[in-house]
Amino acid sequence: MSLTSAYQHKLAEKLTILNDRGQGVLIRMYNIKKTCSDPKSKPPFLLEKSMESSLKYINKKFPNIDVRNSTQHLGPVHREKSEIIRFLTNYYQSFVDVMEFRDHVYELLNTIDACQCHFDINLNFDFTRSYLDLIVTYTSVILLLSRIEDRRILIGMYNCAHEMLHGHGDPSFARLGQMVLEYDHPLKKLTEEFGPHTKAVSEALLSLHFLFVRRNQGAEQWRSAQLLSLISSPPAMINPANSDTMACEYLSVEVMERWIIIGFLLCNGCLNSNSQCQKLWKLCLQGSLYITLIREDVLQVHKVTEDLLSSWKGYGKRVADIKESKEYVIANSGQFHCQRRQFLRMAVKELESVLTDEPGLLGPKALYVFMALSFIRDEVTWLVRHTENVTKTKTPEDYADSSIAELLFLLEEIRALVRRHIKVIQQYHLQYLARFDALVLSDIIQNLSVCPEEESIIMSSFVSTLSSLNLKQVESGEKFEFSGLRLDWFRLQAYTSVAKAPLHLHENADLAKVMNLIVFHSRMLDSVENILVETSDLSTFCFHLRTFEKMFAMTLEEPSMLRYAIAFPLICAHFVHCTHEMCPEEYPHLKNHSLHHCNSFLEELAKQTSNCVLEICAEQRNLSEQLLPKHCATTISKAKNKKTMKQKQTPRKGEPERDKPGAESHRKNRSIVTNMDKLHLNLTELALTMNHVHSFSVFEHTIFPSEYLSSHLEARLNRAIVWLAGYNATTQEIARPSELLAGVKAYISFIQSLAQFVGADVSRVIRNALLQQTQPLDSCGEQTITTLYTNWYLESLLRQASSGTIILSPAMQAFISLPREGEQNFSAEEFSDISEMRALAELLGPYGMKFLSENLMWHVTSQIVELKKLVVENMDVLVQIRSNFSKADLMASLLPQLIGADNVLKRMTIIGVILTFRAMAQEGLREVFSSHCPFLMGPIECLKEFVTPDTDIKVTLSVFELASAAGVGCDIDPALVAAIANLKAGGLCQPLAAGPGD
Repeated sequence: MSLTSAYQHKLAEKLTILNDRGQGVLIRMYNIKKTCSDPKSKPPFLLEKSMESSLKYINKKFPNIDVRNSTQHLGPVHREKSEIIRFLTNYYQSFVDVMEFRDHVYELLNTIDACQCHFDINLNFDFTRSYLDLIVTYTSVILLLSRIEDRRILIGMYNCAHEMLHGHGDPSFARLGQMVLEYDHPLKKLTEEFGPHTKAVSEALLSLHFLFVRRNQGAEQWRSAQLLSLISSPPAMINPANSDTMACEYLSVEVMERWIIIGFLLCNGCLNSNSQCQKLWKLCLQGSLYITLIREDVLQVHKVTEDLLSSWKGYGKRVADIKESKEYVIANSGQFHCQRRQFLRMAVKELESVLTDEPGLLGPKALYVFMALSFIRDEVTWLVRHTENVTKTKTPEDYADSSIAELLFLLEEIRALVRRHIKVIQQYHLQYLARFDALVLSDIIQNLSVCPEEESIIMSSFVSTLSSLNLKQVESGEKFEFSGLRLDWFRLQAYTSVAKAPLHLHENADLAKVMNLIVFHSRMLDSVENILVETSDLSTFCFHLRTFEKMFAMTLEEPSMLRYAIAFPLICAHFVHCTHEMCPEEYPHLKNHSLHHCNSFLEELAKQTSNCVLEICAEQRNLSEQLLPKHCATTISKAKNKKTMKQKQTPRKGEPERDKPGAESHRKNRSIVTNMDKLHLNLTELALTMNHVHSFSVFEHTIFPSEYLSSHLEARLNRAIVWLAGYNATTQEIARPSELLAGVKAYISFIQSLAQFVGADVSRVIRNALLQQTQPLDSCGEQTITTLYTNWYLESLLRQASSGTIILSPAMQAFISLPREGEQNFSAEEFSDISEMRALAELLGPYGMKFLSENLMWHVTSQIVELKKLVVENMDVLVQIRSNFSKADLMASLLPQLIGADNVLKRMTIIGVILTFRAMAQEGLREVFSSHCPFLMGPIECLKEFVTPDTDIKVTLSVFELASAAGVGCDIDPALVAAIANLKAGGLCQPLAAGPGD
């Protein structure tokens, strides 16, 4: 083949296009397989009983289905032909795409064979990688096609419906049906197809040998070589990290395993004839039990290879090699990878620390960064696919890693570091390209013995492009674009790899080395994000969600790993890389998956953090409670009776010695860990993870972790405040307002101290929670302390006050309980004195006190209604009494005629009790308001003084309502006015009982 025809074939462009199209076809085959394997998503007519006979007939006769003479079997298909066409068009076209893709792959592989192309991953990296990728993608497509159980039915039914509707079958059906039959045993057919390509494939795979051996070294070899260490040789710290094969250094081992396993599976003839191929193949068999075809679909390496080779003669030794390798993998690979993960945790942590401290090293040591990311990704993906697929094993610990979160966190940290200092990387590599690479390339071009015109033009353009670069482009924020340069180099690799080309790349290795270096440096200017995706994309978790969730659960159970837990929601952002332009229908599904798991992880982290915060708050409240005045009685009693104790009066036996507040801080041994220590340690770890990033993006959504924590803290604080009230509806017990206030203050003071640690807006959290407690119901629809205390004071204290078991003491300014057995289980003075009213006002605030007043006034209006009924009932007698008030003899006969006269006094007593309690509550509110807002109280009182009897009643009521909300007494009570005005609107509570006659 001439060089000109080699140019015309455009091998580089075709490889690029076919690889991209192949990925789209592969995803569509995956989606069809997944859809057909799930009864919920399966095409509905495949599950209909009326269709059973038709489906069996199509499957049996495929592809030779006589539609015209099979009306008996295909009647149901004929009835639903339009619906079948509509539903199966996308399925059918996807299968046609597979056939067309196969045709293009055949054509290209034959062209490459005809051109006798030379493949070497170390020289023509892009050309060799694209070639091997195409082979693996094509094989994966065919294997997935063969795994779709309903493929014959889907294709056959569509063609039957098409013929019934249009009078003829689909033009592609004959070839498509034949292709489906040929690939019933896909690997045998593929092996036959790839026989002519064995030389090219084996040559490409053998070029991987040195690289694959080096990348499969164990942790000890890595450690002895001080891999990824920047400080192992301080004098060389700023030297650029270069290699003759830059892209090979961060090439995924998983990708190489896929190339080698599938390559030798298709071209297995060389395993018996070439010892180097055999060694590489055996080494690869000792690495993994499973390799990925796409997403969670895997190839069981040893089983599939053994089944294929054992079906042919002359492969007995190879089958024995497979069995030996499988035993080796089962026995050793788990520990091998576990040790590598342990090494990477230490090495990458050191790398990240050095680069964080000295970001300028990101320029010369960028290669180390991408190597570290690639190594982590390889270890994580190996663990994921084996955890998912190895279900029965004697060593389950080999496939579980409780410290995996640290690796994921380090990967995210390195990625963030690169993005943060992108300009540092660009400045360094731009200078490298302009000052060094351009000169070296120019010298190499001049020293070429042969340089055809086409190649000379391309290489000259390289030199001119690089020479024109300057630092001002980085400083001005100019967007670089070197994709054209890299595509030209890809073309040049293809041109110079043809057997009859005048210029052979394998004879000019220096040119290849320099150009590979230039490609890397150019990518550092315009494609850093693409390399990050290439080396550290963990979107595989999107299809291994069960494993992902297990890893997260294990992280939460390991206290030392809690600080790294934020890595899990961050990795959900990787799922966007699963999308493909040929499959836009997947986008909403992948987006929902990503957001759902991101939300669930952050919700769980926020829940754990808020739980920890509230547990510490509860401990702090217990400590604060020890300082309450009621607990000092014992201490006072002991001090008072000190002299008595000295008079040899022995203390009572069995009486526990009470620790004084603060005793918990005295420790004889610091190694003793208290519950508070554990809680603080957990909170520190959780705070680090919740406060690690301010925000991040998942698909087009921006996520703020602190908002999750704020939301959970607010809800938990609301529930905690209600819990502190200790309300028991059965026994009508509730905490004293002063005690609740002390507990709330303990909670709030601790939460406020967390402001700079947890990243949440704790001021907003506290403000919202306390404000919600001043309303009848909180944001979740639950009762608040405002409702609880309002109900309790009405139903317990005031009801008993109205019945006479509790009386008002004006001297003490409180209600006090009369000592009666079995009447009440609390002391009224402990809930109604001045300090308790102040505490109640501080807890409920103006809004809560207004709600309390409204309920109190409703009860007053209820009593007024009952009094009105009594007046109406006694109207005639009352009229006579009024007319004869001065006639004593007549009055004596009229008074006994009054009905319910005792009730009047009782109801007036109730009104008095309620109004007195409200006045006490308002006084407490006034004092609290004056203390908190003295600058507001003055203007309010001043405004009230300006109200005169001549002022408009609406203005008067508005001013009095404002004054009443601040606790200031008014001539006209606006709450009572409003309650009387709304008598017909109904109420919230039952009126207080007036006694048996009520």
